[in-house]
Amino acid sequence: MTIRVLIADDQGIVRAGLSTILNGRPGIEVVGQAADGRTAVALAHRLRPDVCLFDIRMPILDGIEATRLLAGPETSDPIAVVVITTFDTDEHIYGALRAGARGFLLKGAEPEQLVQALHAAVRGDALIDPAVTGRLLATFATGGPAGAAPPPVEALTDREEDVLVRVAQGRTNAEIARDLHISTSTVKFHLTGLMTKLGARNRVELAIWAYQTGRVP
Repeated sequence: MTIRVLIADDQGIVRAGLSTILNGRPGIEVVGQAADGRTAVALAHRLRPDVCLFDIRMPILDGIEATRLLAGPETSDPIAVVVITTFDTDEHIYGALRAGARGFLLKGAEPEQLVQALHAAVRGDALIDPAVTGRLLATFATGGPAGAAPPPVEALTDREEDVLVRVAQGRTNAEIARDLHISTSTVKFHLTGLMTKLGARNRVELAIWAYQTGRVP
C-alpha cells in the first residue's frame, strides 16, 4: 500500500524539502502541496490523501483550523492529519490534538520519525514528538487546558486498566502483549474498548486520561 500525502506549509523551501524526503521513501507518495490552509482543505477534499502534513502558522487559514475541518470530531468522513511545526507551545500542541491531529512533530525531527508518524496516522494511532510528550502529559495531568477528566461511560475491566497504564507509559502493542502474556490482537481489542468507554480517539488521549486520573505517577 502506498501512503498518499498532502503537504501544506507557507514556505516553499520547506514544502520542497518535505516532498523530497517523503518521495524518496518506499511506499510514500506526495500527491499535492499547498501554501495556505484554505487551499490545503480544498485539495484534501479533492484528492482524498491518506494523510495531510500541515504546518500550524499558515495564511488565510491556520493549520489547526484546517485540521479541525478535515479531522475534527464533527467531521463525518475525516482525513488523517499530522502537524509539523517549529512552534511547540502548549497552546499549539493542545489545539492540534483537540482539532483531531493524529501526530505532532517539530521540524527538527529526524526523517525516520516523520515517516513513522505518517504510518501511525494511517493505522489510526498518534505519534507525538518525544521532545514535547513529557511536558504535554504533565500539563494535562495537573488539570491543564483540558479540565477534569470525564468518567468512563462504563467501568474499566482489570485487563483494560493494565493496558491503559502501559499505553500511558508509551509502550507499543507488541510490548504490552509481552508484558501481559496476551496476543497483539487481544491488545487491540482492549484498546478499542478503552477508546469507546473513555471517548478517546487515539492513544495520546488515552494516555492523557490515565495521567489526569492518577493511574500513572
